Amino acid sequence: MPSLHFEDFIPGSATPYGSLTVEREPMLAFAREFDAQPMHIDEKAAKASMAGELIASGWYTAALNMRMMADSFIMETASMGSPGVSELKWLKPVRAGDTLSGIRHVVDRRPSLTKPDRGFVNFRFEVFNQRNEAVFEQTNLIMIGRRGTQALGDSAAQPFAATPPVLPEFRDRDFDTIPFFEDLEIGDRLDLGSISFTEADIIRFALDFDPQSFHVDPVAAKDSIFGGLIASGWHTGANWMGQMVRNRTAAAMSAVLRGERPARLGPSPGFQHLRWIKPVYAGGTIRYSSAIFEKRISSSRPEWGIVRHYNTGINQKDELVFSFIGSVFWERRPA
Repeated sequence: MPSLHFEDFIPGSATPYGSLTVEREPMLAFAREFDAQPMHIDEKAAKASMAGELIASGWYTAALNMRMMADSFIMETASMGSPGVSELKWLKPVRAGDTLSGIRHVVDRRPSLTKPDRGFVNFRFEVFNQRNEAVFEQTNLIMIGRRGTQALGDSAAQPFAATPPVLPEFRDRDFDTIPFFEDLEIGDRLDLGSISFTEADIIRFALDFDPQSFHVDPVAAKDSIFGGLIASGWHTGANWMGQMVRNRTAAAMSAVLRGERPARLGPSPGFQHLRWIKPVYAGGTIRYSSAIFEKRISSSRPEWGIVRHYNTGINQKDELVFSFIGSVFWERRPA
């Protein structure tokens, strides 16, 4: 039985959590599967990238933070999952050999207006390396059961809107190269293809990063508010990243074969408005897309632009299950 409930998370409190050392081989294995950019998988190529060295995928850092959360308090909490992340920042690179630890801040909390068995706690998580440098920050809600109540068997009552409030008109476009920053048009949308979530893959990912019962135990998941085994939200996000990188790599190779140089991409400073809108069940198939939302020239690195993109996942029932607005450094056309 969980020992921590909604009532135990006091607004204004700050509590240390977690400690782990980033191991090189698992870091590389994650990148090969979900984020196979040169700066994450190839020491030599990473030195020539904007990062300048081999660094962990930002999605791997987020997954490691989830693991620290799980080991330190989530597994003892009446957690009902998270509806999403308001903001995530990758502040400094994470490298193999770094030791990470965190501090969780309870920003605020509120009971559900429609489900008396639960409430929403708004956390801000800060992660530091062994030099006490902040490398990662994340603000998100977690749905947590209230003490002395019985779960109502319903995963609804999400407090977020399904999409950000203002979006441009999107139009589908196929890319046979990675265009330079100047050639990107607001509203261009790329179909990234589909991924099927097998029970085995869901459990494998969750055992590494998010071992809550509704992600790892099909029998226990049937008795949860979700009624069946579901993917960790971080698994849903990592698969989006995998599809994005595979599409970019194919477009870049196509350009090289024609004798053209594709634009380079740098790291991402973070994302906003991530929404896990509906559970992704074992056996489900998610089709991902990414659309240019906004772009501007970087003030600190004028040879680069910063591109914001709106990203979605649609399940086999044509339901929106996942969305977020991401950012990435994008090479400008050389003078």
